[in-house]
Amino acid sequence: QVQLVESGGGLVQAGGSLRLSCAASGRMFSRYAMAWFRQAPGKEREFVAAITWSSGSTYYADSVKGRFTISRDNVKNTVYLQMNSLKPEDTAVYYCAAVLRDYDISAYNWTPGGMDYWGKGTLVTVSS
Repeated sequence: QVQLVESGGGLVQAGGSLRLSCAASGRMFSRYAMAWFRQAPGKEREFVAAITWSSGSTYYADSVKGRFTISRDNVKNTVYLQMNSLKPEDTAVYYCAAVLRDYDISAYNWTPGGMDYWGKGTLVTVSS
């Protein structure tokens, strides 16, 4: 199985930047897509971004396009989420997830229930 551990959360002012990391351990990473979700207080968990291990193809939620960048380091088995131009609305617990899918990630239905593995989350707080 796959184990995911997030890090890099913290407090940042609006307009600032933060980079989250998701360290993955387990077997057969190349067949997985990795994703970031977030959950704000009182709201449902929502999709943020996804990337495939194999090709590095990416897909983003409309709310973060142009501001967030997902990437991966295949040597370190780590996925990153670079967050720029942060807004107070970005405040949430950010979760790393993995799903056994390495194709057509832009057409995939990115819902929390479809993920195979989850990290425990890291809190991002953006002050105004």
